[in-house]
Amino acid sequence: MSQALDSAAGALVTGGAGFLGSHLCTALLERGHPVVCVDDFSTGRPENVAHLVGHPRFRLVRADVTDAHALRIPRLAGLGAVLHLASPASPLDYLRLPLHTLETGSLGTRNALGLAREHGARFLYTSTSEVYGDPRQHPQNERYWGNVNPVGPRSVYDEAKRFSEALVTAEAAVHGTDTAIVRLFNSYGPRMRGHDGRAVPTFIRQALAGEPLTVTGDGRQTRSLTYVADTVAGILAMLGSDLSGPVNLGNDAEYSMLELAQLVLELTGSRSRVEFVERPVDDPAVRRPDITLARGKLQWEPQVDAREGLARTIAWFRDQAA
Repeated sequence: MSQALDSAAGALVTGGAGFLGSHLCTALLERGHPVVCVDDFSTGRPENVAHLVGHPRFRLVRADVTDAHALRIPRLAGLGAVLHLASPASPLDYLRLPLHTLETGSLGTRNALGLAREHGARFLYTSTSEVYGDPRQHPQNERYWGNVNPVGPRSVYDEAKRFSEALVTAEAAVHGTDTAIVRLFNSYGPRMRGHDGRAVPTFIRQALAGEPLTVTGDGRQTRSLTYVADTVAGILAMLGSDLSGPVNLGNDAEYSMLELAQLVLELTGSRSRVEFVERPVDDPAVRRPDITLARGKLQWEPQVDAREGLARTIAWFRDQAA
């Protein structure tokens, strides 16, 4: 599409009750779009969208995207966009649900593409920086093919996302469906689950509970953290563009895991200590996006630095505990 999504056009968000999906549903509603949120609640949570239930333009559908019949949603008219976020995203989840993760990235993506084609809607797929694997290029730009172990424990997530990118590309070539791919880098923020296994919620939960912060390996491995509001803004910019992608969406400030743990300790005022534990197999050594394309073509770049974003996230976790 060559212009922003018409405000009257509906949007369907798969995985809409997840951490990121729920923020995206909220943002779309704020822009005036009717929103259909589809989630099977395998990792998403009803409480993430509880504040939206009852909104006249919001509709919550419990369905598994791997079931094509489940996406035959009655009274689905005026659909202008399908945003496919459905997938277990944390290591604990995709290692617990390996086959479901692969099926969501194959059958689920194909079913969501079919829905977009049927309605003549723009299809946006949220891929991941994990397609770069343990990268040998640093920082990573969209032309880099990646370094992924196809049979390692992380492969169920990495390869599901890589296959989905190939499927989306083939769909556009064969059927002319209007598609877009974004690659997201380590989004974080309110509504993350404290026990989902990712570094930010794990460190915050441990710090607030006075537990040791478990840093894997020697803590020198790096990540680039993107606050959820910035991720959502980037997704919406891509949705309203005529780009097909892939386009990196991430914060190009890079932190080691030890630096992240120390920053969480500082911001929480916790007296917890850092405890080093075994590093997971195939854990990437570095991760930082080259966002030249997003800056130039989408006029997008992150606005929230790690200190501010972590402070907001810590405040949310404290409110939940209270």
